[in-house]
Amino acid sequence: MLSNRKGFTLIELLIVVVIIGILAAIAIPKFAATKDKAKLASVKTDLRNMMTAQEAYFSDYATYGSFGQLETASNFSLSQANTMTITPGASGYTATATNSTISSTLDQCTVQVGAGAATNVDGVIACS
Repeated sequence: MLSNRKGFTLIELLIVVVIIGILAAIAIPKFAATKDKAKLASVKTDLRNMMTAQEAYFSDYATYGSFGQLETASNFSLSQANTMTITPGASGYTATATNSTISSTLDQCTVQVGAGAATNVDGVIACS
């Protein structure tokens, strides 16, 4: 007697599991790179927001402020895991923002405004 069995064999199921594993191995590194791009975008956004806060601070006090002064005067804050240093000068400032959780080589961005902007173009954010 011939019986009509329905279902998958063990070999067929193993082949499907292997194919899914290969696809996952390809997708996971791409996802990690996407997370790093998003974190770098948050660093750039924080620098742009700081530039706006600096201009507001300058219009109120006729001088550029440090990070603490900007936080106090304009309620400026950073995104999660970002850190920033600001070096104000008489005619401009230099600011560097960093995110230490980024695994790629691009983990900090710098902007110079006024103050002889020698290394960067005035007001342009450069990442390294």
